[in-house]
Amino acid sequence: MKDSYDVVIVGGAVIGSAVAYYLTANTDFTGSVLVVEKDPSYVKASTSLSSSSIRTQFSNPINVRISQYGSEVIRNFARMMEVDGDRPDLHFHSGGYLFLANTPDQVQTLRENHEVQKACGADVVLWNRDELADAFPHLRVDDIELASYGRSGEGWFNNTGMMYGFKAKARAQGAEFVTDEVTAIGRDGNRVTSVTLKSGQIVTAGTLVNASGPRAALTARMAGLDIPVEPRKRTLFVFDCADTPEGSAQVNDGRLPLMIDPSGVFCRPEGKFFLSGCPPIEDPAVDWDDFEPRYDEFEEVIWPTLAERSQQFEAIKVVNQWAGHYAFNTLDHNMVVGRHPEVKNFIFANGFSGHGLQQGPATGRGVSELITYGQYRELDLSEVGFERIVENRPFLEKAVI
Repeated sequence: MKDSYDVVIVGGAVIGSAVAYYLTANTDFTGSVLVVEKDPSYVKASTSLSSSSIRTQFSNPINVRISQYGSEVIRNFARMMEVDGDRPDLHFHSGGYLFLANTPDQVQTLRENHEVQKACGADVVLWNRDELADAFPHLRVDDIELASYGRSGEGWFNNTGMMYGFKAKARAQGAEFVTDEVTAIGRDGNRVTSVTLKSGQIVTAGTLVNASGPRAALTARMAGLDIPVEPRKRTLFVFDCADTPEGSAQVNDGRLPLMIDPSGVFCRPEGKFFLSGCPPIEDPAVDWDDFEPRYDEFEEVIWPTLAERSQQFEAIKVVNQWAGHYAFNTLDHNMVVGRHPEVKNFIFANGFSGHGLQQGPATGRGVSELITYGQYRELDLSEVGFERIVENRPFLEKAVI
């Protein structure tokens, strides 16, 4: 490892590895790249512990387009990330998302979101109660007023497969990955100059990228900066179903979607099982090392809701559970990507609030463009830049799960 790099990336999970990949894939970028990751096993990374899904059903055009690009990358991932004949398969399941609405406000939101999605070319349809019942006969829909279903470009995939694919290709293209931890960041006026590693080495940095997930605020503070990102716990449950409804759908070859109940409880197929979760009743910031599942959420919230929604979800049994962290942006629950307005060689790629995996490809490409060209080229991410944090100006996104 050298003592100086053009770009130092703090965090090597899906965001950091995507930035490294896009930089080293760009022939206009001729610099050196170092990725610092303290735990290359990634066992507690938000990437590894996520529900591994992607959707285009957002309310803001930029978020729709970010996911449309992510879906394109997933389709072409094996070809893009091929290294020495190894073509990583993300095993994409195009199950789609199904949003259910049973209040006037929810119905209005789905209709408004649908107009945005259609304008962006997303393959999403709205269904009335009868159309929903015909498509998914296992559901009880008497209370449902409207449903929104993604027919293509949405589903779930191998989360660590994406991360390791980006990492392996980035390394093959010349990026260096080191197992270490950034403990200090040097500044000279309005420029970051270096990082100090736990091993004791000081590395000069031309540009620093903060890709440290739920620890984003800790990294920013080392440079004397602030970002409103904190770890929020989310528990996922895998359950077995005595009488599975998978295969009963009258669309998409019988495959069930990722269903979001009006209550916020969601579930989707996971092999022969189902994966489920819910918004926590209380959602405080947690310690960065607190990964204890909230076991009571299944019995108290998830199971009663699913049992009411489908007779076939009455007899279910938890077979696994785990907790992961959202890198939660407390201002507006949306990604923060871009340069600090004063310390311009400090770039944020943070605050994805549960959407980092699906937004990783667009983020990696966008950050690489900022570094290489000084501006965005393919997709303008200025709307989600750091300036809105300084101005306390939330970026509105109504379709946050």
